[in-house]
Amino acid sequence: MKFWRSTLWTQAEDLLDIARVAEKVGFHGVNTSDHMVFLEKPLESRYPYSSDGKAWWNPSTHWADTWVSIGAMAAATDKLAFTNAVYILPLRNLFTVAKAVGTAAVMSDNRVSLGVGIGWQEEEFDLVGEDFQSRGDRCDEMIEVLRLLWKGGSVEYHGNFYDFGPLVMSPAPTEPVPIYISGYSKPALRRTARLGDGWIVGPVGSDAPYTYEDVPGLLQTIQDHRREAGRENLPFEVMAPGQVSLDIDHYRMMEDMGVTSVSVILGDPTPPVSLPGQRQFMEEFADKVIARMR
Repeated sequence: MKFWRSTLWTQAEDLLDIARVAEKVGFHGVNTSDHMVFLEKPLESRYPYSSDGKAWWNPSTHWADTWVSIGAMAAATDKLAFTNAVYILPLRNLFTVAKAVGTAAVMSDNRVSLGVGIGWQEEEFDLVGEDFQSRGDRCDEMIEVLRLLWKGGSVEYHGNFYDFGPLVMSPAPTEPVPIYISGYSKPALRRTARLGDGWIVGPVGSDAPYTYEDVPGLLQTIQDHRREAGRENLPFEVMAPGQVSLDIDHYRMMEDMGVTSVSVILGDPTPPVSLPGQRQFMEEFADKVIARMR
């Protein structure tokens, strides 16, 4: 099982130190979370992972730019892997994403993967001028085009949302960039099966719509769709959020469910855990969990 340190609720100025400590103590990688902005007025969009539909963090919570952060952390480390949990893909310009991720892959010696979701905050989409209602279908095409562009050489694509003649984007990664997909809805599970190299399990727990006990059934649905698509024998990662726990049985339970990677989320946004506190937890977690799960 791989262990990833989530940067959710982490102050931007602490990211480089967190990455260095994560590499030193034995985490496989670091994953970043993503939002562009939060409006200060009450949102009309419903947050899908709380019982009351409200996002509960302060608008001033740090959401550092994903690819600026990953580029900086990759430069500060040698072996650490990087991904997103998750990056709101259809909120962005397709070619900007392709260039950022492709460049990060080249400069990090292929230590990056892309973890995507379609987002829930319509106000964010309105702000940047991207259509909210079509975000799922656009995400599907974006994934197809990203893989084309990252192959290098001349490519073209003719779809419903993206249509372009021969072009080249360089530099291109020297290895495929894995794409992991998040979501619980039926379309999201089908998208994961048809296009994904893995599934990112969303928030689980008492206030979320799903619990750990739901994961095996959802994963079976994905595997059924993968079989229908002829992809059942391809490598497939399953990343799930872990409790802030040193209980080894919790992680063995997750492993038995089919989880291959755990995203370790530490603390709350108000106030964020201090950097010394994060270091202490990571060292203890590595000693009591990571070392015993190898």
